[in-house]
Amino acid sequence: MSNEESLNFVFSEDVKLLETADLEDYCLHLLCKEGEGSFVYNDRCFYLQRNSLVVIAHPRKASNWAFGPQFKMEMFAANYVYLQKLLPSNNYSIGGSVSLNHNPVIPLSDDNAQRFLEDVRRLRERAADQDFLFYRELMGSLCLTMMYDIFEFHAIYYSTHEESDRAGYVVKEFLQLLSTGITREQRDVTYLASRLNVSMKYLSSTIKRVTGHTVISFIDRATIAIVKEYLDNDQLSLTQIADRMRFASLSYFSRYCKKHLGMTPSEYRRSRQPNAEA
Repeated sequence: MSNEESLNFVFSEDVKLLETADLEDYCLHLLCKEGEGSFVYNDRCFYLQRNSLVVIAHPRKASNWAFGPQFKMEMFAANYVYLQKLLPSNNYSIGGSVSLNHNPVIPLSDDNAQRFLEDVRRLRERAADQDFLFYRELMGSLCLTMMYDIFEFHAIYYSTHEESDRAGYVVKEFLQLLSTGITREQRDVTYLASRLNVSMKYLSSTIKRVTGHTVISFIDRATIAIVKEYLDNDQLSLTQIADRMRFASLSYFSRYCKKHLGMTPSEYRRSRQPNAEA
């Protein structure tokens, strides 16, 4: 076995080790157990707090480590080449590596932070058993278990993060769609959802969760603004307005206005232009 694939493992709680070149050929795994810290990686600054897990394939690229007085960590490092050869050849392994190179910090829950610490504990306990006949296979198995746990941590955080980003994007696009005046003729939730390439259920639940208001309330708000604009135009009859806005009938249009304006279309016009005939 070449030196490039050495089975040397590092376990430490000493932050000073991060400032040395001792980890140059290692892949670093660091869990912040208490306090706060920060570092620079690929010209970006990253911040650490309790349960932040840092995974850096090339620690020499990290610099400007800084820690608060209460900072405590648990660190595990292993030869980079050795770990790379253990990684499964699947899309998540490749995608996860790319993602971690962009952002090497994964926030963990208390349970998952404890799981990581247990993985490290098992590795530490067996690392001294170098006379064990299947030592290489044993340590490889324990390392792989830890890596699969990290895959899951990464998937949990980023799926939630991406879902949050997606939800924000859908809300933004929905409001943008309403601003085009689409409810002048289209007020069906299913149709609006199709324009955004999402299901009616997803659009409704997302709008409610992110804004606290129903999707229908936004549609009605946009529609009433258009209704008022038309009603302020004396050149349009109520029948013409109902037709332009594709209400099923004049009576339905009148009920809609009564519900959302608090008055019928005729009453609204009289309130705005007392001397004009509806």
